[in-house]
Amino acid sequence: MSASQIQVRVLLSIVIALCLGGVLIVIDGHNPLAAYAALLNESFLDYWGLSNTLVKASPMLLAGLAVILPLRAGVFNIGGEGQIYMGGLFGAVVALNIPDTPGVLGLIAIFGAAAVGGGLWAAFPAYLRAYKGTNEVIVTLLMNFVAIHIVSYAVSGPLMAEGAPYPYSEEIADQFKLPILMPRSDAHLGILIGVLAAVLLYFWIRSTPSGFRLDLVGRNARAATYAGVNAKRNIMMSMIVGGALAGLAGAIEVAGLKYRLFHLFSDGYGYDGIVVAFLAALNPIVAPVAAFFLAGLSAGAGTMQRSIGVEGSVVEAIEGIIVICVAAALVVRKPTADSGWLKRLLPQRNKNAGGV
Repeated sequence: MSASQIQVRVLLSIVIALCLGGVLIVIDGHNPLAAYAALLNESFLDYWGLSNTLVKASPMLLAGLAVILPLRAGVFNIGGEGQIYMGGLFGAVVALNIPDTPGVLGLIAIFGAAAVGGGLWAAFPAYLRAYKGTNEVIVTLLMNFVAIHIVSYAVSGPLMAEGAPYPYSEEIADQFKLPILMPRSDAHLGILIGVLAAVLLYFWIRSTPSGFRLDLVGRNARAATYAGVNAKRNIMMSMIVGGALAGLAGAIEVAGLKYRLFHLFSDGYGYDGIVVAFLAALNPIVAPVAAFFLAGLSAGAGTMQRSIGVEGSVVEAIEGIIVICVAAALVVRKPTADSGWLKRLLPQRNKNAGGV
């Protein structure tokens, strides 16, 4: 099955999911057309709603890329949330310790530190997966909670602002705050950083020898090994780079929106990234569209509740239905000679790659 056919299936599955979501809205006693119209207007057509959508799309996109890249190498990174927290922590620590550094140099240092923090947090489960055969899904998932508690300790103790009524750090210097894209709103440069990362990742996978080797490991680790490709090293690289991308999302939240490190500063963007990855069918160039759509659903949930009376939990249920429908669209297929498309989309484990 070609990439275009996969994208068509994903789009159809989203339409089906929205129709099923409409049934839930009817059961809830409201008009689904009015509800979706309110969501569309608030999230994508209204100035302030669009800015809110862009703010949410930034970390979702980078978290989605943090899932897409490892999956292209055959491993499943569920640790985006923890990597976001560690990226935010590393970035905030650097920002608070270089207050007199010029803005551009300071931002480079902050984002570099965030990438290192996220990458290091992903390196441990990557090593266990590649060299010890440990299930990376379990390890990365559990490490999310460890990272959250580390950040909570930091902002409740050594980094806590003086006299703060809530666990948060001092505010970062003004020159480290990301430029605003839409005047008088919170929409910042972070969305462009995410789109740039998606474009670079797309061309890296498609046009460079290292990207080809990584993709080859995901398609067939045994064949890659026979071809002289070090599957374990590529698994490590995919996870570490993925963690670095998630770490950048943490820095964007600190430098673009909150301007300080908070307790529980991420709104579950690491888990949203999993949805973005599947909506994009593991294609980095499609990930910005997927993140924008999912961010719009999230941003418009409050409007549907205020304007129409639809419960916010219904919107969350619709997001879950979308994931189920997209997953079904990617798995269900007619038997054809092209039986390897699913393996290419969702690379299977291979003992030569250190799988379990």
